[in-house]
Amino acid sequence: MKKIHIIGLGLLGGSFALATKKAKPEMEITGFDSDEQNIAIALEMGLIAKSLSVPDKDTDLVILATPVDTLFDLLVKTLDQIGEHTLVMDFGSTKDQLCRQITEHPKRAQYLAVHPIAGTENSGPKAAKEDLFDGNVMIICEMEKTDVHLKGMAYDIFDALNLRLRFMDPKDHDLHLAFVSHLSHATSFVLGKTVIDKTADERNILDMAGSGFASTVRLAKSSPEMWGPIFIENKTNVLEALNSYIDHLAVFRDKIEAGDIQGLKDEMLEANKIRNILNFTE
Repeated sequence: MKKIHIIGLGLLGGSFALATKKAKPEMEITGFDSDEQNIAIALEMGLIAKSLSVPDKDTDLVILATPVDTLFDLLVKTLDQIGEHTLVMDFGSTKDQLCRQITEHPKRAQYLAVHPIAGTENSGPKAAKEDLFDGNVMIICEMEKTDVHLKGMAYDIFDALNLRLRFMDPKDHDLHLAFVSHLSHATSFVLGKTVIDKTADERNILDMAGSGFASTVRLAKSSPEMWGPIFIENKTNVLEALNSYIDHLAVFRDKIEAGDIQGLKDEMLEANKIRNILNFTE
């Protein structure tokens, strides 16, 4: 592999460029972004060697790292443009609809549906981190539909970036992500909005915000341009997750209202089990 082209030069695209440059310095990395300022910053930072609106025909790998509502049209356009030895991967946070939409494309075997479980609340090329992918999970969907030789090329990159591979059905991916990622972002946005509304007449409240609040609301700083489309694309699963969360929140509220201290402790003890599931440490 000699050439990689990245479309979308934000946090994920930029971090992939930095990590690849470190792991495989001989690689030529080009890129494109719909925001001209992002292109200028990416060139200045050395994330890409040059900007190309269309990848060269001899490009080995094209990465699509744009908002999920842009991915289908962009994927079709890219597959139509590439040569027969080029692999295309998207980094989108939803997979089911995209995989179903692309299933009949004549170059379907040149597409690999992946989702790196990596990110921060920051966005744009300046947020790129060389170690963002290091040791994290890369979810792969419908691996059997991708050409075996092209898939091998992708695995070589994943290994160089120290990614741990997990294989999932697209429907299962979207359902699980709704609960462990999309719900977290939705509730963080709402928490941030709730506190902002309260501080309109109590400006000093933020002076009392400690590390617990900061860590809980951190995701509220995430990009609306990225997360708005995710919530809509994964609407059914996100609504299921939100409805379950609201039901549990109502139970918690009712126990506070009733002064049920033992009931509250029982609820919190049950929630404490998440420490064992996620291997949290004190």
